[in-house]
Amino acid sequence: MELSDYGMSRERGYLSHYEIDEIALPSLFDAVKQAAGNLSGLLSTGRVRHWLGQLADPGLEDWAREAAEEEVRTAMVHYSFLVQAYVWGEPLPPDHLPANLARPMVAIADRLGQAPLLPYSAYVLDNWYRLDKAGPIALDNIVMHQHFVGGDDESWFVLVHVAIEAEAGVLLDNAAKLVTVARQGDEAEAERLLIEMDAAWERIYGHFARMPERCDPYIYFHRVRPYIHGWANNPALSGGGLVYEGVDRFEMKPMAYRGQTGSQSSIVPAMDALFQVGHSDDPLKSFLDELHHYRPVPHRKFIEDLAAQSTLRDFVAASGAQSLKDAFNACLNQSARFRTRHLEYAASYINKQAGSIAGNDPDVGTGGTPFMKYLKKHRDENAAQLV
Repeated sequence: MELSDYGMSRERGYLSHYEIDEIALPSLFDAVKQAAGNLSGLLSTGRVRHWLGQLADPGLEDWAREAAEEEVRTAMVHYSFLVQAYVWGEPLPPDHLPANLARPMVAIADRLGQAPLLPYSAYVLDNWYRLDKAGPIALDNIVMHQHFVGGDDESWFVLVHVAIEAEAGVLLDNAAKLVTVARQGDEAEAERLLIEMDAAWERIYGHFARMPERCDPYIYFHRVRPYIHGWANNPALSGGGLVYEGVDRFEMKPMAYRGQTGSQSSIVPAMDALFQVGHSDDPLKSFLDELHHYRPVPHRKFIEDLAAQSTLRDFVAASGAQSLKDAFNACLNQSARFRTRHLEYAASYINKQAGSIAGNDPDVGTGGTPFMKYLKKHRDENAAQLV
């Protein structure tokens, strides 16, 4: 396996191989880019639907099928933010998405093989750039490109994720190498790669630990989180979903898509695939299996190929080298630790908050599940599968 076969690299992991400030969309996007660039101002008027409803439908179907992938992914960033703002930008959500937003959103999503709303890939993976192009992808050198209301808390929340994803490139590259190394029976190289992964996890925690520095839990819950919910399992949407007007194949039926969530990040699923970690059936496992289809197609393929090809667990279990088993278990514990840290942040940033914002339930994740209960279960299952 080679990361380059999946549009990925050791330096960037799942992050876009380009930077969004370098991508020029054609003139038919001029009005959309203006609205997206002024989205904070439109939201602050209290009638964002009035303004977004005036946008023309640029008729993107042919363009979306033929345009360069980088342009389509950039369009996905802008349109998915507009769609989320239209739905969640006023006190009560609508039951429909007007055709001027629904049709281009669906055309873009169809080209990318993703759902027509904000995914993690558009929120995080493709929504950043470096100020100094010769410098690293680091928190003191990256900027969030597209915002909802803007501000330090919103940017920091996304950029910490960007920094984590960049650091995870080492995990993914070593995972791909370990597939081959395990089949070759090279215990020394397997141990070296695992130790290197363990060190990368420590750097990831260094970024993760910085979240509270500039993203306050109250501000996150009340000013960041409300815009990233989806339509599935959300009691604020009385019809059980959102009607996409003007999209013939949807037949004016409500569509119940899952919201953007960190569970759409592909880091931990890739580690589960490499280490052959299984989870017993429960609603969160079903939810995570469903979320797999919200990821970019190449990222799905990478996880699937890892799961199909990895023999690492059996290789390590059969080894007589305790140091190799220790290195394997250390990395497995890191995945459990990551789930624990996610659980801690979910508690402080979501579960302990309270508010009356429509659709922003502190007991339900942005993807639509009772996350606290199942995060704990998956963490414990992860930790129980050492060799």
